[in-house]
Amino acid sequence: MLIGELSRRTGVRTHQLRYYEAQGLLEPARGFSGYREYSDDAVLTVIQIRKLLDAGLSTQDIGYLQPCVTGAAPDLEPCAELLDVLRTRLKGMDEQIDTLTRSREALRAYIAATENRP
Repeated sequence: MLIGELSRRTGVRTHQLRYYEAQGLLEPARGFSGYREYSDDAVLTVIQIRKLLDAGLSTQDIGYLQPCVTGAAPDLEPCAELLDVLRTRLKGMDEQIDTLTRSREALRAYIAATENRP
């Protein structure tokens, strides 16, 4: 299938599909005309990519984990260092949440102090 068909079947814009290709996450063949030609498996791959992105993983993380990914859920097979990558990403998210929580509390304090000024 051509990129437009893959886009229609997955709901992902063509420029995003090209980005996934540039990141090494999708590997289309090239037809005689030079157009990208995707197999039916590409639909599942794009679904997996989107769900892993929604989980907060980067395209670099996904590229590393892709050999461990199966199914549309997607399911992760126990591969070397898989849990290390996931735990590192989770730790980073927890740190960002902590920073945002502190910032929110500081901002609330400034608002309250400003509102209570005569």
